[in-house]
Amino acid sequence: MEAKFEELIEGFITNKIGISASFLSLPLAAALQQNIHRLNRDSRMEQAGIGNNSAKDKTQKIRGDKTCWIDSKTKNIDEQEFLDMIRQFTEHLNRTCYTGINSCEFHYALYEKGSYYHKHKDQFKNDHNRKFSMIGYLNEDWIESDGGQLIIHDNDTTQEILPSNQKAVFFQSNILEHEVAIANRARMSVTGWLKRV
Repeated sequence: MEAKFEELIEGFITNKIGISASFLSLPLAAALQQNIHRLNRDSRMEQAGIGNNSAKDKTQKIRGDKTCWIDSKTKNIDEQEFLDMIRQFTEHLNRTCYTGINSCEFHYALYEKGSYYHKHKDQFKNDHNRKFSMIGYLNEDWIESDGGQLIIHDNDTTQEILPSNQKAVFFQSNILEHEVAIANRARMSVTGWLKRV
């Protein structure tokens, strides 16, 4: 796993965006994708709002995805495996980059056909605990015409990233604005933040 961790960190250091094309194993990506299907079928994926608990707006038109938070004490073995990978990555990040990360939060995200997320930053105006954003994609055979690209803005430049299966993306939460282009088919991920609290 350390090679994948280093791939994310090196990309972040050189380009402000770390990308690992195969961060998630195929079995884990498939299992997490099935969790999203099950949660959606059981009406446990909720329409996302913007803001945190003290400033939440669920009537907004900025984003159209559905989410379901992953409990840090989950009994689901696939979620446990994913969170353990995040714990290992955080330990490696702290050991090599002295970031002081001591917490995380992750949720499933489902963009149904036609949904999107307009340009934004991940750090709240009234809470600066989120330091790094991390996304793991769960979309088999994704191609350009499927849309749903993660578009990252850095001053006058943009980078478009396909949400391909197994891929992970890592960047600083308070620096880079980003958006999700309109998805032309269901687009799934596990998305979250590494925090210092």
